[in-house]
Amino acid sequence: MLSRIDYAIWIVGFLVEVSAVVSFLVCRNFLRYIFLSLYLLAASLVTVGQYLCIKKFGWSSVEYWYYYYYSESLLTILLFFVIIQFYDLVFQELNASRYVRRGAIALVGATALFSYLVIRANQDHLMSRFVVELGQNLYFVGVVLTYLLWGAILKLRETRTRLIQLVLALGVYFSATAAAYALRNLFPSLQPAVLRWVPPIVGIWLPAAWAFTMMKVSEDARLVTSHLLARAR
Repeated sequence: MLSRIDYAIWIVGFLVEVSAVVSFLVCRNFLRYIFLSLYLLAASLVTVGQYLCIKKFGWSSVEYWYYYYYSESLLTILLFFVIIQFYDLVFQELNASRYVRRGAIALVGATALFSYLVIRANQDHLMSRFVVELGQNLYFVGVVLTYLLWGAILKLRETRTRLIQLVLALGVYFSATAAAYALRNLFPSLQPAVLRWVPPIVGIWLPAAWAFTMMKVSEDARLVTSHLLARAR
């Protein structure tokens, strides 16, 4: 049974995602950050789809279960393209973009293969278990890639404030979601509360943080390197 809080989260989430897309358009950064923009558009469509799926089939239905996990996995894969774009921006002066793309795509493929092999022994409901395993593994890989990117930002003394804040927001999102999955695995009794509230809340926070950064931080803004290093300590 859905509560008013559930409906409020959907409405707020959809409005925030659409507002974030509008902020990218207003700041004329839709194409510059194309994968961020595509992710936000896809996220808003997924939010609408979740609402329609629950209205038609119900919260505990198999149809909604499949829709939720498949859509989350697709959105996470889109976030990998966002990470690739961030790597491109950080390493653009080193002409290493093509190596970053190949490495990230290979890592996603390896994660999918690993997830398949983990659950292959159980032939019953193979695809249903695969999509759950893939989803949580993608979040953990996202955490690793984001923190590696943050390390590169510190190492290369990156000072572009907007880029730094966009990366930090994504790091918080991946960390919170991966932690929710870890808690679910360690403490199964927490599953209803953790997976029901944490993903949608951080799912609202991420586009809100991106929209705020896009509207309040100019492309030319620079962060003093010493301040950046202090934040990392």
